[in-house]
Amino acid sequence: MGRLLGYTRTHQALQNDDPRVQALVAHGVAPCDILSDGSAGSTNVFDHPGLTLALEKAEAGDTLVVWRLDSLGRSLSEVLGAVSTLQARAVKLRSLQDGIDPDTADGQLMMNLLVRLAHYDRQLTGERIAAGMESARQAGAKIGRPPVNPKVTADKLRTVQESRARGLTAADAAQLVGWSRATFYRHLHEHEAQR
Repeated sequence: MGRLLGYTRTHQALQNDDPRVQALVAHGVAPCDILSDGSAGSTNVFDHPGLTLALEKAEAGDTLVVWRLDSLGRSLSEVLGAVSTLQARAVKLRSLQDGIDPDTADGQLMMNLLVRLAHYDRQLTGERIAAGMESARQAGAKIGRPPVNPKVTADKLRTVQESRARGLTAADAAQLVGWSRATFYRHLHEHEAQR
């Protein structure tokens, strides 16, 4: 049997006195295994280090216990993304207020439904993106990387290589012409392949 890990969003001042934390402890989660984030701040689920750490620490067979599903994200897609991550790692999810218990048939049904909703949401998002790109193409928009003038690229490449010969690092030399280190190497490899 795996560990019980807890996650909640709390007001920083309340941490241990928060009723959500107390409920997780009463449910059998050790206080040292409860990770939390403040309730204020970014709306992006992956900007919450406590949740990110909980998702990283959870191993196959463990159970992540939350007060409510909305602890996992501010939007349905964020909640579904976190549920999918847990499912992919064979980690169970128990939500105290929502009545989701992975050891019951109803809880397993709810988890499967949430995972299916996540898959459906990803498909809809992909279809919307594809439709938007097609609409933009039909309207004459250019999709993808803008065309590059080979002469300008060759001049920039020569400048970067000369700067490197004077002792600059690849990153610093590339920055002189507005490139990243990776862009410099990409253009260098493309240039060498054309010879």
